[in-house]
Amino acid sequence: MGCLFRFIHVSFLLSLLLMNRCLLFSLSLLVSLLSCREGVDPESLQVYDGPVNSAQNIHILHSDSAVLRSEITAPKQLEFANGNLEFPEGIDIQFFNLQGQLETTMRADKGYFLRDQNLYKGEGNVQVKNLSKDQRLQTEELFWNQAERKIYTEKFVTIQERQTLFNGTGMDADDGFSTYKLKKVRDSRTLLPGEGL
Repeated sequence: MGCLFRFIHVSFLLSLLLMNRCLLFSLSLLVSLLSCREGVDPESLQVYDGPVNSAQNIHILHSDSAVLRSEITAPKQLEFANGNLEFPEGIDIQFFNLQGQLETTMRADKGYFLRDQNLYKGEGNVQVKNLSKDQRLQTEELFWNQAERKIYTEKFVTIQERQTLFNGTGMDADDGFSTYKLKKVRDSRTLLPGEGL
């Protein structure tokens, strides 16, 4: 009986050893298969810097002391990880006076909000109209500093003030476009009948 017990005990130990070897072999095979891939060059990896969010038909209102001061509308807005916004299909901004009445409009083919500078930027065919003073502005790039309540450009600009056109490079104005200063006036002339911005 003792011999039979030893035989069963030895065969049990051998079967355990065999199973452990199979298990060990299977684990080592699995580890080697999972680790068999080509090395990735870290310089070839690119960080995604595209939009993290998008919105359609946006409508943003800015107020001061419970008085509406500006209203922004755009068909599409893209938001980036750094907080910048892009308005790729155009942007319209309306400026209101202290009484809350619409005073000036601005539109651009493309717009941006640069968060770190707290600036809005219009590009393309940028047009500004002061409704009460019958003044119009046209340029290819314009910045709006909301905190300082001013608009400006360093690009070529055309301003129509009633029946007179002024052309120049660079311009500063309040965001209501009621007062402005052309930096380098190129020329001015009286409008012909049917002409204007």
